[in-house]
Amino acid sequence: MDFQVPNTLAEQIANYLGDRIMSGAIRPGERIQEATVAAELRVSRASVKEALYTLERWHLVDITPRKGATASRLDADHATELYDVYMHLLIMLAKRLCERWRENDLTDLMARVDTVTQRIQAESPDVPAVVEASFDVMEACCELVANPYLTEALSNFKPAVSRAYFFSAERYRQDLDRTGAFFTGLTRAVLARDTAEAERQVQLFARHQKALIRQALTPEPALSH
Repeated sequence: MDFQVPNTLAEQIANYLGDRIMSGAIRPGERIQEATVAAELRVSRASVKEALYTLERWHLVDITPRKGATASRLDADHATELYDVYMHLLIMLAKRLCERWRENDLTDLMARVDTVTQRIQAESPDVPAVVEASFDVMEACCELVANPYLTEALSNFKPAVSRAYFFSAERYRQDLDRTGAFFTGLTRAVLARDTAEAERQVQLFARHQKALIRQALTPEPALSH
């Protein structure tokens, strides 16, 4: 990502550093030096510090007093803990959506679901594009549910979940049919206002995704000689 001076400087710095963390250009556990980033981007250290606090809220950075900021760890156990919390937030969102949607809400929501389906069914699916379209559906659901606390919590988890997907992209690519089936099943449950089935669909898919991510992040056993 090429850095460009934005309207909100600290937020753009956070996006810039976040992209580098999510792609692995900044490795898990690597220290992020405020002075170095400020010099590289020609911005103030105060703006970098504010950006790092945003990244901490997004679960991409750990800030330790007197030691500074490091990219948060990403291993199978940390990803599992992350996904467990994220799953429960998604369940809450799905259940509230079942209760609150109205007929005039459906056009935009179904269009976003169709975009996910089309990207999955493409001849050469682009995993980042599928993930981004999936988040677009989540954001549309948040708008309909209109719970600002739930929306904020899910928004803060999005970068860390995206990072986990990036590191398990090949396994995720091989399993896109499962993603398509999830969106189909969840859509049916929501349209039927079946909160129990919506919760079941999210639980099944989240557990499956968590297993994929664990497999991707678990080191291969060393070969014995």
